[in-house]
Amino acid sequence: MTAHGRPCEPVGPGIAGSALPAPEPGWTIDADVVVVGSGVAGLTAALNCAAGGARTVVVTKARLNAGSTRWAQGGIAAALGEGDSPEQHLDDTLEAGAGLCDEDAVRTLVTEGPAAVRRLIAAGAAFDLSAETGEIALTREGGHHRNRIAHAGGDATGAEISRALVDAVRDRGIRTVENALVLDLLKDADGRTAGVTLHVMGEGQHDGVGAVRAPAVVLATGGMGQVFAATTNPAVSTGDGVALALRAGAEVSDLEFVQFHPTVLYLGPDAEGQQPLISEAVRGEGAHLVDAAGIRFMQGAHPLAELAPRDIVAKGIMRRAAEQGTDHMYLDARHFGAAMWEARFPTILAACRAHGIDPVTRPIPVAPAAHYASGGVRTDLSGRTTVPGLYACGEVACTGVHGANRLASNSLLEGLVFAERIAASVLASVRTPPGAVADDGAVGSRPVGSGPAVGGGAGTTLLPATARGRIQHIMTAGAGVLRSGHSLTRAADRLAALTAAAAEKHPEPGVDTWETANLHLVAQVLVAAALRREETRGCHWREDHPGRDDAVWRRHIIVGLDGAARPDAQFTLRTTQTTGFPAVVAPPKEQQ
Repeated sequence: MTAHGRPCEPVGPGIAGSALPAPEPGWTIDADVVVVGSGVAGLTAALNCAAGGARTVVVTKARLNAGSTRWAQGGIAAALGEGDSPEQHLDDTLEAGAGLCDEDAVRTLVTEGPAAVRRLIAAGAAFDLSAETGEIALTREGGHHRNRIAHAGGDATGAEISRALVDAVRDRGIRTVENALVLDLLKDADGRTAGVTLHVMGEGQHDGVGAVRAPAVVLATGGMGQVFAATTNPAVSTGDGVALALRAGAEVSDLEFVQFHPTVLYLGPDAEGQQPLISEAVRGEGAHLVDAAGIRFMQGAHPLAELAPRDIVAKGIMRRAAEQGTDHMYLDARHFGAAMWEARFPTILAACRAHGIDPVTRPIPVAPAAHYASGGVRTDLSGRTTVPGLYACGEVACTGVHGANRLASNSLLEGLVFAERIAASVLASVRTPPGAVADDGAVGSRPVGSGPAVGGGAGTTLLPATARGRIQHIMTAGAGVLRSGHSLTRAADRLAALTAAAAEKHPEPGVDTWETANLHLVAQVLVAAALRREETRGCHWREDHPGRDDAVWRRHIIVGLDGAARPDAQFTLRTTQTTGFPAVVAPPKEQQ
């Protein structure tokens, strides 16, 4: 039963199967652990696993340095400065999370974070230093009451972290498979993880569909921003990890909480795809949000004004725009002057000028765009999911750190801290004799290839590649910054109609149709969770339920596929009894 006295019911027709239709693997790699993704989370996990002696393979969808991490402008948050403390960082994170953070997870993040950042520096990442003290230069961003954001290259923090980690992976000679879209999880006869299937795109040692067989799989695939028409996410962010985990039988949580970054360069009402981000750090340095008349509308709306948590700022922009009959506002930082823009924000300055806007002489037009998924594949504090041997970290995971709204610059730190924890868990499992039970409850590694590895179940219905744009427009209209029961119901119906239409066309398996199938599955789950949550909390804004309802909705919505081996499989939603995450185990059958 749910917290509302309702059973966990199936939702949505036509969520089919547990595997993407694909050719049989034509080649195989054996390993102890395969890490899927090459951002801060994936490469940190890989480096730590390899350092512990595990045979490690990194699989990434594009080049090693092409994930979301390289686009991070603002920085990485940690209590590194004088007068700051993990406890203060915890308080700011809990406040931003609007009552849904898991406090144990947040405490883990903020207490282990400073040392993790120092290890990142030891690995080669160079952060900007204060000219006065020679220590790391720390700045502020929205929701933080202290200067605790470390940055590199002014506004190129992600690029520097990515460079350092990619160099370290190459120096260690860790095996990598680039330009590879991971398809599905392999399992052994006992239902444990046995590796992944993947499709390599282009030239290389391997091509086409193959498999990496390993008793541990770490999902670090990043976000799902491409489910919306306009996003800050790169083109590779198509929700592949969440979709794979669902098809494998794992649970996802809090998927309705999609953070829309409030200040994305506005390029017109028809702009689509990845949009230029105007970092929160610009506001942290003193830029003001203004309307067309130059009035600062965030003053009085929140004690922190422009530095309020992102959901508050995004709502403030949308409200003011609606009042004035427009779809964007402005960020005014002309008072910085050319020298500061060039030294502190060279990347943003170049992006603005490339689009004909000079922030030195005029305010920057901005509007919210899809930015970060606060929810994802549900994990415990060691990154374990509800499928034995499957781990998740970074944006694809839901550790409980972010709650209903991520605090600015906590994402890179989360990737570092929880990747290190995953590596420790994986290494404990790898070192356990075959068939034994490790201290963390995971079955010890078995020889890869001892027993069958199965994908399981019927195939997912593929959609034509042209459906991708339709999914994005459906989601932007129905599940964007502003939502309602009506808009979400309409979105759910239109997404379901795409399945019915696709069943008659029989699209061919391929990268485009696989990605579109992943986006479609993630979109349906997101809409269902958003429709279930009848309140406004954090970055989930229901116009028809404008208030926050702690008595009923200070809970998590957990989703999983039901009957994964059937071609007519559906997904089920259940609501937790408390704000805390339940243990990461498969739900008892009586709750289904």
